[in-house]
Amino acid sequence: MHTIMGAVWKFSNTEQAAGTLKAIPHGVWLGLSVIELLCAVGLIIPALNKSMSGLAPIAAVVIAAEMLLFCAVNLSSGAPDSGQMIYWLVVAAICVFIAFGRFKLSPL
Repeated sequence: MHTIMGAVWKFSNTEQAAGTLKAIPHGVWLGLSVIELLCAVGLIIPALNKSMSGLAPIAAVVIAAEMLLFCAVNLSSGAPDSGQMIYWLVVAAICVFIAFGRFKLSPL
């Protein structure tokens, strides 16, 4: 749900509404929303079809990479927002935990 809501928010708001993420070009911003929707599907499909269980860790890694991208853009903005940084880092850590668990602890 988190990833779906993020994608919907990106479709309905521009990068200008995201404070320190204004440096992201509009096309990239919309592209990230499409990637988020695909990742959300990648996280849900394995629950419905066990043969596609490899999608969940891949989607988690992509979401973590996106959150780290947001952190980098935020830091390069010159006036980083530490509240957003903490949020993005927590989401990235959760995604890395999911990917690690699916790749290493419970191999496909």
